[in-house]
Amino acid sequence: MDAILVIIAVSLALASVINIVLTKFSISHIIGYIITGTIVSNIFDFNGSDNIYSLELIGEFGIVFLMFTIGLEMSFAKLGKMKELIFFNGFIQVTFSAIVIFILAFYFFNIEPIPSLIIALSFSLSSTAIVLPYLKKSKDILTPYGKKSVAILVFQDLAVIPILLLMGFLSNNELSLTDVLLKTFLYASGIIIFMFTIGKKIIAWLLHFSSNALMEELFLISVFTIVLGASIIAHNLGFTYSLGAFIAGMIIAETKFHMKVESDISSYKDLFLGVFFFSIGTKIDVDYFITHLHWVASVLVLVMIIKATIIYFLMRKKSNKSESIKSAVALCQVGEFSFVIFAMAISQNLIAKDLASFLILVTVLSMILTPFMVSNIYKLAALFVVEFFEADKITTVKVTNHTIVCGFAILGRIVAKELTNNGINFLIISDNLQHVLLARKRGYNAYFGHLDKTPVLESLKVEQTTSIIITVNTLKNKQIICQAVLDYYPKANLVVKVNSLEEKKALAGININVFVHAQHETAVLLVKESMV
Repeated sequence: MDAILVIIAVSLALASVINIVLTKFSISHIIGYIITGTIVSNIFDFNGSDNIYSLELIGEFGIVFLMFTIGLEMSFAKLGKMKELIFFNGFIQVTFSAIVIFILAFYFFNIEPIPSLIIALSFSLSSTAIVLPYLKKSKDILTPYGKKSVAILVFQDLAVIPILLLMGFLSNNELSLTDVLLKTFLYASGIIIFMFTIGKKIIAWLLHFSSNALMEELFLISVFTIVLGASIIAHNLGFTYSLGAFIAGMIIAETKFHMKVESDISSYKDLFLGVFFFSIGTKIDVDYFITHLHWVASVLVLVMIIKATIIYFLMRKKSNKSESIKSAVALCQVGEFSFVIFAMAISQNLIAKDLASFLILVTVLSMILTPFMVSNIYKLAALFVVEFFEADKITTVKVTNHTIVCGFAILGRIVAKELTNNGINFLIISDNLQHVLLARKRGYNAYFGHLDKTPVLESLKVEQTTSIIITVNTLKNKQIICQAVLDYYPKANLVVKVNSLEEKKALAGININVFVHAQHETAVLLVKESMV
C-alpha cells in the first residue's frame, strides 16, 4: 500500500510540474501525461508488468467519458444541419486517407493485412483533443476553414465507433465474415433500439428526479450510473464500452440537461483521460525512441503529407486556396484515438507489440508537433497565399481620404449604411471576427484587427483619413484606441460616441475632435419628431 501511495504521489507531482512547463510552450497536456507515465515506469520498473492492468482499465474509462461527451455534442439537429460537411467531406477524407496508407503499409512496408488495416484506420484520424480547443480559443471555429475542419473532426469521432467494433470482431477467429456482419447488425440494432426506447425513458426519468432533488451529488451519481450502465450493456453484447457511452450521450443531447451534464463530468473525464495517457506512457521505450527517431519522424512526415494532400484537394472543390491550406495543416496530424486503437489491438493480439510501440511513438511525436503547427497556421498558410483571417495581419490598403469605422455592432452597421447612402469612401475595422465576416458579406471593406496596434494603423493609412468614427461601447476601449490613434497621427479627426457626461469627462484629456452624446442626440430627435 505504501509503495502504491508513493507511486501516486510521484506521478501527480511530476504530471503537475511537467504540464506547467509544457503549457508555457503551448504543448498539449496529453504529452505531459505520456511523459509522466514513461518517467514513472522507468523509475519504478513496472513497464509491461501485469499490475498495470488495473491502471489501463481505469484509463479505458477516460475514453468512455470522452466518447460520452462527444455524444453530447452530436444531437440529431446538429448532424442534420451539417450533414453534407460532416458525412461527405468526413467520409471522403477518412476513406481516401485509409486506402492510401493501407496500400503503403501493405505493399511498401510489407506489413500483414490486418495490422495494415489497423494502421490505416488509426492514422486517418486527427486530433480532436488538440485542434478543437485551438479553434475555439482563437475563434477560428467561426471561419470557413474552421467550420469545415470541425465537420471532418465530427465525422472522425463518429468513425471511431465502427473502427473499434471492427477490431472487436477481427479478434474473433471463430466466425466467418458473414457471421460477423450479421452478428454486428443484429446486436447493434438491438442496443440502439433499446437505448432509444426504454433506455431513453430511464435516462430522462433519472435526470429529471435527480435534478428536482436539488442535490448536486445525486445528479452526478445519476450521470455516472447512465454512462457506466450503458457502457456495460454494450460490452456484454460484444461491443466496446465506448459505444454505449456514445449513444447515451446522444440521447442526453436531445434533453434540456445536456449542458449541465457536460459541465459536471468534464473534470472527471479529464482525470480518467490523464490516467489513460499515463498508461500509454508506461509502454514507451526511451532507448528505442532515441535510436529510431529518424524512422519515427520519416513515417510521421509521410503520413502528414498524405493526409494534407487529400484534405487540400477535398477542400479545394468548394473553398479558396487559403482555406484549403489551413484545413490541411489543421488536420494532417495523427490523433489521440490512435492510442486507443493501438492499445486495443495489442490487448487482442491483432498487432505485434514492437510494431505497436513504434506506431505509438509516431503518434506521440505528432501530438508534440501539432500545437506548434496549429498555433502558427496562418504563418504556414501565408507561405502560399495572402491571409485575411489572422488578427492584425492586414495588407496596406490602396485608398486615401477615407473614413475608418471602428466597430461593427448595431451602431457601426447603421453608420456604415449612412456612409454608403452618402457616397462616402470608408472601411471597417473590428476585433470581432463574426462582425468582420458579416460586414464582408454585406459588401463592405472590413478588416479583422485592433485599431490600437501600430501595424494596423499603418496598414489602414490613418494619416490619410478624413475622419475616424469610434463606435465601440466600453470606455476602456475608447481610451486605448483614441490614445493609440493620436500617438500615431496627432491630427486625426476623431468622432467618438459617448453614453454619458461621465464618460465624456473621462475622455476629456484626449484630443478628440467631436463627441456625440448618444442619449442627448436621441432626446433631440424624439422632441423634433414629436413637433412635426
